[in-house]
Amino acid sequence: MALQQLTDEQIATWTRAQKDEWWFKNVYRGDMAQLTWRSALTGFLLGGVLSATGLYIGAKTGLSLGVGLTSVILAFALFRTIAAAGLASDYTILENNCTQSIATAAGYVVTPLISSLPAYMLVTGVVPPWWQMAIWMFVISLVGVLLAFPLKRRFINEDQAPFPEGRACGVVMDSLYSGHGGDGLFKAKLLGGVSAAAAIYQAIISDGWMKLLQFKLLMMDRWTSMKEAWYLHERLDDYYYAWAAKVDAFTPSILGTSFKTLGLRLTLDVAVIGVGGLMGLAIAGSCFLGTFINFVILAPLMIQMGDIAPRIGANGVPVPLSRIEIVNQWSLWWGVTMMVVGALVSLLAKPEIFRGLFRKSEARANVVGTDLLKDIEVPLWISYAGIPLVGLLGCYVTHLFFGVPVWMALVSLPLIFVLSVICTNSMALTSWTPTGALSKITQFTMGALDRSNPASNLLPAGMTAEIANNAANLLNDIKPGYMLGGKPRQQAIGHVIGNLAGVLVCSPLFMLLFLKPDANGVLSTASMVSDQFGFPSALQWKGVADIIARGVNSLPISVVVSMVVAALAAIAMEVARIRTKGRFGLSAVATGLGVVLPPEAVFGMFVGALLFHFMGARHKQAGTPGHRVWVQGMEPICAGLISGAALMGIGNAIINAVL
Repeated sequence: MALQQLTDEQIATWTRAQKDEWWFKNVYRGDMAQLTWRSALTGFLLGGVLSATGLYIGAKTGLSLGVGLTSVILAFALFRTIAAAGLASDYTILENNCTQSIATAAGYVVTPLISSLPAYMLVTGVVPPWWQMAIWMFVISLVGVLLAFPLKRRFINEDQAPFPEGRACGVVMDSLYSGHGGDGLFKAKLLGGVSAAAAIYQAIISDGWMKLLQFKLLMMDRWTSMKEAWYLHERLDDYYYAWAAKVDAFTPSILGTSFKTLGLRLTLDVAVIGVGGLMGLAIAGSCFLGTFINFVILAPLMIQMGDIAPRIGANGVPVPLSRIEIVNQWSLWWGVTMMVVGALVSLLAKPEIFRGLFRKSEARANVVGTDLLKDIEVPLWISYAGIPLVGLLGCYVTHLFFGVPVWMALVSLPLIFVLSVICTNSMALTSWTPTGALSKITQFTMGALDRSNPASNLLPAGMTAEIANNAANLLNDIKPGYMLGGKPRQQAIGHVIGNLAGVLVCSPLFMLLFLKPDANGVLSTASMVSDQFGFPSALQWKGVADIIARGVNSLPISVVVSMVVAALAAIAMEVARIRTKGRFGLSAVATGLGVVLPPEAVFGMFVGALLFHFMGARHKQAGTPGHRVWVQGMEPICAGLISGAALMGIGNAIINAVL
């Protein structure tokens, strides 16, 4: 059916009871299947797979990518194909919505695994068991679920807030089930074809897959002279450096520091090309600017000055200079400063986010009377009783697993509601959650109370950030369910299922992908941050923890100067974006992100953004085949590049761990 919505005048003048009555009579589909065994199982499985790809991409780029539209298209195509074969009845629109809701919940519950938890490990050197991380993430995500449904009545039922990303998901589902199913199948085929191509390419450049194929399946080591498996080098410049070493040819450098030391590598990574397409040219270009300033200009200068230098490791062995050393010794400070200041300025420049917290709507009056939704909404008493109980459990688990004093975890609890409402209001208006900037409020607050224990600021900040992020993103998923007439209680259960899927898949996967045993067989963080996985978000959290622990006075003067300049530049860039209403294309947050990302990843994202920008401009005329592929199919293509490469990359790590 065509989507129905209230007019602006109705939203402004009707009471919530009137809006609920209108929704119940005109939108609600009480007799339609929603949370069924097949929608729950499909969402659980899709969520597990897509959360794994999110973990992989997050470790590479520091970005959390939504998987809602991808899961919508996949679930629609899967069950439409099964129904066409006569093997099952067709998926209802609410089952599809439930599937995407579960899968999306699984995707964003793993955010701590690319931010606060690896930062905690890097700062303390302690690697908690995977099951402790899973329990901690699930408990705090449950607080987000309990917090979201009281907020739903305010932001969705009463204010009819737009939630642009969630609304787009609802519109896509409505179009798929309103006679335009061919578009959904086309996008599914596009996603599947690109995923397959990306997977094949990723297998060719992966040592594990090639060992499995050449030595285990084809037994080539037995009937040929091969001793090592052949695979295409992902870093294309390896071929040049191998040739240059043989003939003593020129190797590029800047002020005496080689490109390889600076991390200026040429890599063809199709996953980050897909990420770049989703980012857009402005954000990818800002990342590229940060990379260029840091690794082409500042890092060579600081190495020449001696502020970045080789050091002696804890084991007494010299640690040579590398991109990671450059970032940790010097660049991290100004990059983090630019990200934090830029995010805060951007947040403070949106007064409507804060005004909405205290606005007393006329519609809020007169909400008494018969509650038509009492049997389908999540009862408020569950949230009122559950939030303090589960919140206290989260504080205890934070103390038990990570050694954070109980009283410090408790101090962070009052911030949860405030940050959640701010994040939800921001998501409702812009589809953006400022959790990164807001979490620093908790981090600095906790650091002021206890500078001696980095876990005391990292984990409470991680807890508040995850709860606020979970609640805001959950409401973004509830929006299409509200638009399509879904049952709120069943969506709540679906989100818990999704959270469980994400933590069960990604917690052990994190240990397998990123941690290696040391000489004593104990898992170590020594190889966690690498050229392949830069963990930029975790480095940002670690940088703030280091500032709190060490204080600015302990840093070299060049670092302090760079931080001051970065803060001023971030303010200027964000003010320019605000004054020009977004026409100024540079982002301070993305520029800072480019400092901590591997340059090869930034270059790949920039190439991806350029490619889709150019092809979109070339095929901008609607109705042409090129427009259907490059404009309407942009998201499926990017999702295919990401999912195909990420899943094969994860498989490669598993093969190397087993073989």
